[in-house]
Amino acid sequence: MGQRSPRLGPRAREILSDPTQAIYVSAVSVWEISIKASLGKLAYSGSPTEAISQNQFRSLSIVSRDAEAVIGLPPIHKDPFDRLLIAQARRRGLTLITSDHEIVRYNLSYLPAEA
Repeated sequence: MGQRSPRLGPRAREILSDPTQAIYVSAVSVWEISIKASLGKLAYSGSPTEAISQNQFRSLSIVSRDAEAVIGLPPIHKDPFDRLLIAQARRRGLTLITSDHEIVRYNLSYLPAEA
């Protein structure tokens, strides 16, 4: 979902457009976009990595401690991509911008994408 997505609310759009904000995009998201695009489940033909760079976002790598942090998550989400994003955000103290309302059930900072 790009900064110009109609699904983004004004607060999320403001944060994503603010050059003083450090915006991280996880390798988990790049991985999921790439898989869905290659299976024809997502109409995206660009490079997620290039989009991160062009928007001056920061790439967030997956490290062993991120993967290990999934162990402590309650089984609310079954999707491994979501679980790893949640673990990364919790472990690193980041705010997750998401349209997934189940996120509120986890102990982390989040902003609804439509806010």
